[in-house]
Order: sequence, then C-alpha cells, then structure tokens
Amino acid sequence: MMDFLPFIAMFAVVYFFMIAPQMKRAKQEKKFAADLKRGDRVITKSGLHGKVVDLNDKDNTCVIETLAGKMKFERSALSMEMSKKLNTVK
Repeated sequence: MMDFLPFIAMFAVVYFFMIAPQMKRAKQEKKFAADLKRGDRVITKSGLHGKVVDLNDKDNTCVIETLAGKMKFERSALSMEMSKKLNTVK
C-alpha cells in the first residue's frame, strides 16, 4: 500500500489543481450562455462588441447587433470574462 501512496498523492494534486477548476469554469460558462437575454452587451472571443437582439434555443445561437449590422454566433463564441467586465463598467 505504501508503494502506491505517491501515485495517489499525485492524482489528488492533479485533480484539485487542474481538473476541478476546469470543471467549475466549464459549468460557469454554460450558465453564462444559458442566462443570456435580449439587450445584453457582449464581446465575442474574437473581440467583436455588440448587443444580443435574438436568441435561438434550438441550435444554441444568438444574433448580435454591431455597428456593421446583425451577425449570428454560437453562444459558445461569447467571452464570459470580457462580457462581464463590459457590463460592470457602465
């Protein structure tokens, strides 16, 4: 049993410092995408700023209005961190 103790300890360290935070972040991003509503100001991961004008739950997309016009994006393409920063600085 003592031979396996270092492997068990290494797995515990990897789990608590890498796997658990990644699962928590994925859960937060999923909640962010589900909580989107019309009128929210968002930033895509590529840096495009806009306002949500339509949400489609069937294919998990949203239409964003920008200065260039309206564009359709996957909800996963929206940056949770940048959008939160944008909405807190009003």
